[in-house]
Amino acid sequence: MTTLNSTRPHTTGFWVVAVTFLLVMAYSTVPTPLYPLYQQEDGFPVATITVIFAAYAVGVVASLFLLGHVSDWMGRRRMLVIAVLVSTLSAVLFMVFTHVAGLLVARVINGVSIGVLTATATAHLSELRARSRPDENSIVAASVAGGANLGGLALGPVIGGLFADYLPDPLHLPHTVFAIVLILLAIAVTLVPETVRRSSRTYRVQRVAVPSASRRSFLVAGFAAFAGFALFGLFTSLAPSILIGTFDETGHLTAGLTVFVVFGSAAAAQVALTPIPRKTQLLFAALACGAGLICIALGAVLVLFALFLVGGIISGAGVGALFKSSLAVAGELAEPERRGETLAAIFLVAYCGLALPVLAIGAALTVAPQIAVLLVFVVLVGLVTVIAALRMRAQAA
Repeated sequence: MTTLNSTRPHTTGFWVVAVTFLLVMAYSTVPTPLYPLYQQEDGFPVATITVIFAAYAVGVVASLFLLGHVSDWMGRRRMLVIAVLVSTLSAVLFMVFTHVAGLLVARVINGVSIGVLTATATAHLSELRARSRPDENSIVAASVAGGANLGGLALGPVIGGLFADYLPDPLHLPHTVFAIVLILLAIAVTLVPETVRRSSRTYRVQRVAVPSASRRSFLVAGFAAFAGFALFGLFTSLAPSILIGTFDETGHLTAGLTVFVVFGSAAAAQVALTPIPRKTQLLFAALACGAGLICIALGAVLVLFALFLVGGIISGAGVGALFKSSLAVAGELAEPERRGETLAAIFLVAYCGLALPVLAIGAALTVAPQIAVLLVFVVLVGLVTVIAALRMRAQAA
């Protein structure tokens, strides 16, 4: 019989990992509202911002492909500590460099930390919760993981905006503070129980660890994750520039809050929709993504900031529901001994959705006006998110 004393370390460890997940993800989006300041400092064009942002996504994708699955045999705790320390390294680089080349290197390294973190922390939370609450529905751990992931992405821009508008030296101070916080988190994670027995498995790069009979379901879930993160890419890479160029909103906190409401509504939707059947969640995702993106387009064309913001909230909630369903499908298809590998694969596809469209946007901005690029992007993302949600709904039980 499992006793209170035997489960307490896993309960405490669960929340330590959740907080670590939240804050490391938050740090990854702290620079979002600071990009106009870096642009002013170094004099680079708007298109360069999308390249800097894409560098982060490239780091995530490369890390997921090369390292995201390693915790299955190297241990969850060890890889989490490594992820936090790599994020600390990126903070140090941000302290030292403010020019484009330094920002690119810092963002790639920050992306590497996130690639290791996401699949590892998600799997670790699931296993810690299963040991501390063996009779509890697994959806609780999945909801906490999703909330920490998207909630952290939402929190970061607000923190960055507060530093930019109300504290001195915004290009250095937030990175200094987070470097200290990240070191403390790394120390805390070393005390968390391990949930994987280490083995001497030979290293190999990532592969999709899904039984062939389930491959179609996984591909549909991956397509949904790709589509959802493409929408996130719009706000994290372009929102500050759109606010300045289209709405004449120059406050850095405003830029941070704009990104916050998108990710925040996604995280809130993941929690709020937990008791609702998956088919209903996916119908909501299709309707919310479509309606929200229409509001975003109309807000930009009519220069109505409130409508643009409402569109971000609605579409963010839709993506939250869509991505949660993608993770749930991946978790159900995963073999227990390869859970980290399967989750790494779904995150790999998702972050490709974050990187590739943003690079395309950056290229388009060199030859077309910002509003035109935004409208084309909104139409394309609207189509793929709605189609992805409806296809997943057709396969849901």
